[in-house]
Amino acid sequence: MTDSTDTTDTADPAAGAERRKTARVRWAAGAAVALALLFAGAAAVASAREDGPAPRTAGAPASDSADAGFARDMAVHHQQAVEMSFIVRDRTGDEDVRRLAYDIANTQANQRGMLLGRLDLWGLPKVAGGDDPPMAWMGGRGDGGDEHAHGGHHPGGDGVLMAGMASRAELERLARLDGKQAEVFYLQLMTDHHKGGVAMAEACASRCTVPVEQRLARGMVEGQQSELGLMRDLLTERGAKPRS
Repeated sequence: MTDSTDTTDTADPAAGAERRKTARVRWAAGAAVALALLFAGAAAVASAREDGPAPRTAGAPASDSADAGFARDMAVHHQQAVEMSFIVRDRTGDEDVRRLAYDIANTQANQRGMLLGRLDLWGLPKVAGGDDPPMAWMGGRGDGGDEHAHGGHHPGGDGVLMAGMASRAELERLARLDGKQAEVFYLQLMTDHHKGGVAMAEACASRCTVPVEQRLARGMVEGQQSELGLMRDLLTERGAKPRS
């Protein structure tokens, strides 16, 4: 695998070893936090299925509202971003890509926990009913031909549930690549993923009615747009560009 610190590490093996140790410790800590949040969310969903939804809180949004739909769908969307970030962690030694993946994994795992916690607070189910397709709360923005909403990847096939999500085949391919190839493909997949996520968050910012949910959505838009710029720069450095 390609490692951007190879030259420096050769000149100063002790410093290189210390940097690699620090990176491993940082990733291990991030993995513990992210996985704890993901497992907590999974446990909450399992509990909801076994015990049924909690009594609905007075004044809470309806189960078919934009607030509830956004919380459910973005929780699923975020879970895949965390998964992709952990995959690339083991496929490259490049510190810039690993740092970005670390930030995405921790941020989105934390936000996912907040979204599931909000549904629990409202006494609403964390899993949509069988007749409610993902992104239906967006009023058609995410299920038609809107290129921006899709982030270049149309939902509906091979495990692609929502805008920008990677397919099962793409996740398997990412897990087989190494070094620069893994970096480029991860950045391309995550660019699509962020574009879809931004479209969903923008829809919530305009459609959701709970102020805390709107603030969270606006924060996602700002954070992911900033990361889109960084990923574009990282792709350029590698002689690549986002997928059309």
